[in-house]
Amino acid sequence: MQIFFNTILVGLSSGAIYALISLALVLVWRSTRVVNFAAAGQAILSTYIGYEAMTRMHNYWLSLPVAILAGALISALVEAIIMRPLAKRTKGTPVESIAPVIATLGVLGGIRSLAGLIWGNTFLQYTSPLSSKGYMVGHTTIPFSPQNAAIVVGAAVVLLLFAALFKFTRLGLALRAASFQPEISRLSGVRVDRVRTIGWAFAGAAGAVAGALVTPTTYLSPNSLDLLLVSGFVAAVIGGLESLIGAVVGGIVLGVGFAFILQYIGTSVTFSAAFIILLIVLLIRPQGIFGKGSSREA
Repeated sequence: MQIFFNTILVGLSSGAIYALISLALVLVWRSTRVVNFAAAGQAILSTYIGYEAMTRMHNYWLSLPVAILAGALISALVEAIIMRPLAKRTKGTPVESIAPVIATLGVLGGIRSLAGLIWGNTFLQYTSPLSSKGYMVGHTTIPFSPQNAAIVVGAAVVLLLFAALFKFTRLGLALRAASFQPEISRLSGVRVDRVRTIGWAFAGAAGAVAGALVTPTTYLSPNSLDLLLVSGFVAAVIGGLESLIGAVVGGIVLGVGFAFILQYIGTSVTFSAAFIILLIVLLIRPQGIFGKGSSREA
């Protein structure tokens, strides 16, 4: 029973990180209908900036908002400088739907190369004041540390903030309208281009939170978040690409699924396990757990 409980805790911690990356993907999808494979690159660059801030200020908690602001700015610049002109130039062409996706892959490669040129390819330690040692329950150490708790709380706070934004604010309504009916939104006075840039900025901030929280448990390198991107994408599809709650649930489902596979099967099927879980979910519910087919969630 203790092993089962420990496996759940491990799954919750990793699932919270997948959920944050999934949220970043869902936010861009909801605002621009683009699958942003550059999310990992944007997150890693913002994490490097947070690392630089920490080495200068010697304070992790002060570096965290720096990383988040950097993530928002980087993502907004990617949308404004690359994605928006590309969308306008390819509109009405056969590559209209695929060009933005290919562009995000190019941005991912470019950011990786830039990070490698500036910081090198060595592993860096972005340390947190929170302990990575598991809590003691009686005489047993459980595999859930203060840093893991921060990851779970961070994911919950980000979800609640964005859920409130989309449900209760005019900006959230504008974000949904701009993605669903951009032309009608323009006629209604919505500045679609600006709103989409804001959507990308929010996504970049969510990715930065993921990078800054997970890196103290591992290491920092230009490629250190690549596997998280794959897991985050799978989590987003599992939850339903339209749903913020689905992004989090998909991340938790995937994290707990991974944990049980690692515990009871082994590491040899770790990478393929994500796609096996995805296949099972899609066979049962093709639109994802919280997807609603052709209708849109508010």
